[in-house]
Amino acid sequence: MTKHFYNELERLKKKILDLTARVEDSLRMAVKSVTELDRELAMKVISTDQEIDALEVEVEEECLKILALHQPVAADLRYIVAVLKINSDLERIGDLAVNIAKRTKNLQYNNGVRIPFDLHSMLAKTEKMVSESADALIRSDAELAQAVRVSDEEIDKLHKLAFQTVYEQVKKHPDHAQYFISLLSVSRALERIADHATNIAEDVVYMVDGEIVRHQLDDEDF
Repeated sequence: MTKHFYNELERLKKKILDLTARVEDSLRMAVKSVTELDRELAMKVISTDQEIDALEVEVEEECLKILALHQPVAADLRYIVAVLKINSDLERIGDLAVNIAKRTKNLQYNNGVRIPFDLHSMLAKTEKMVSESADALIRSDAELAQAVRVSDEEIDKLHKLAFQTVYEQVKKHPDHAQYFISLLSVSRALERIADHATNIAEDVVYMVDGEIVRHQLDDEDF
């Protein structure tokens, strides 16, 4: 491959890392807006989403241009294919961070009602998954990526427990239904973010080892 190709590949790497950092920041702010009921911070998350969307389009266009002009093979091709998929997952995490931030308004009016499930633990674990999947991408670390995949099961269990708990609380306290449903919306968004972090981790494994590991954990559980 030519020097021009590797210059374009380096530019692509910088763009996907920039997008990764922006999405991590957005999720971090969204989490903080919910835990501290900070509406100003929530609005910041919402307002910066367009920047993430624009950068996602730039990364996709860069990938397609490199594929069309240089027809890369082997590890270079795997990297670009992985970036295309990771790019989409990062954009979706950004969208879900916005969904979480939007719940801040409803959660402010809780009338002293406590959160009936371990939301803080779920927030922390999901944020860690996104951070570690990003680190795995940056460092091309397949071992760390595999650890992220395993972590997804814990988030799934926490979300199922949250759903059951909220269902019971809405029946007992229908006057607080909107508050409990907003909490469940946050839990659902976190569960989906964890799924996208898992997707990123799986694509990192493919990028590094050339192995498609999607569905393997499900098969092992069966």
